[in-house]
Amino acid sequence: MDQVLSQQEIDKLLAAMNNGEIDQEKIEEEEKTPKVKPYDFRRPIKLSKEYVNTLHMIFEDFSKMSTNILSNLLRVNVTLQLASIEQVSFDEFIHSIPRVTLIGLFHSALADETPMKGIQMVEINPQLCMRLVELLCGGTEVETTKKTTNNNVVDDKSFTDIELAILREVLKELGIVFQNSWKDIVQMETELDDLDTNPQMLQTMSPNEPVVLTTFTMQIGDMSTFLNICIPYVFFEGISDKLSFKNWFDSSQKLSKDDERELERGLNNVGVSLEARLGSAQMEMADFLHLEVGDVIKLDRKTSAPLDTYVNGIPFYQAKPGKKDGNLAVELLDKLEGDPEDE
Repeated sequence: MDQVLSQQEIDKLLAAMNNGEIDQEKIEEEEKTPKVKPYDFRRPIKLSKEYVNTLHMIFEDFSKMSTNILSNLLRVNVTLQLASIEQVSFDEFIHSIPRVTLIGLFHSALADETPMKGIQMVEINPQLCMRLVELLCGGTEVETTKKTTNNNVVDDKSFTDIELAILREVLKELGIVFQNSWKDIVQMETELDDLDTNPQMLQTMSPNEPVVLTTFTMQIGDMSTFLNICIPYVFFEGISDKLSFKNWFDSSQKLSKDDERELERGLNNVGVSLEARLGSAQMEMADFLHLEVGDVIKLDRKTSAPLDTYVNGIPFYQAKPGKKDGNLAVELLDKLEGDPEDE
């Protein structure tokens, strides 16, 4: 609980820094001094440092993609940045967020439709929810700033059905970004199951279950706030081996049939140039300058001899010239012998 602040404590801390009540230089000096952190042997850290570093890369991609998606959706400049990744208990996460807040509950499944364990959660605080609703309903950045400042969301206020319907679309977009940010590690599909506004009533996991809490800082105009993603440890049990950097750069791994099909599908859209050469001829410049319409140039190839056909400038096939449906055409006969790279 010492490392996780509630939303109210975060707001007070930001206000104190803006008013000059907190000396930033003094804080930087304290950060340089070595500190002793308590370690609970009853709840040891589950994920290794290497796996956490991989999660940093994944959620950095999540923040970049979410910045683009939310900026287009809200029609204002939105900046989302990864702030921290912590391993805490589910009970610590619940007590670090407001009593009334918006939580989107997601489930994921692998590409082969194998369901992944655990429920993933995206938490958006009420102040940010009100700002999103105002912007999505046509409000401007200046108007929403004044309304959000003057309209303090109290703890016992719930969301209306219209607000939940609007915010559901935002969470669906974040779910798509979440599954896309994992595509380099594992192919999966993420779907939104439900919305909840009372975190104290969540029964998705036990209070002592370890979770990975990922916190992002979000900047919308002059509003600075936070967005949280809570993922239970059981979510990583089936894919923990893929979080290792060794798995990324292991050249001994063979391509699966899905990888081959994906590679073939990508190559099918690559354009190549195909040309058939009738032959070549050499002449002096004086003769070239005196060429007129109707003159005949003798080539170094007989009309009955097959033509060399080139793909991107490399000889690949022998062909026979002709016509098809009134158009000039060539019929491929044989593939040229030898390695094209040696030509």
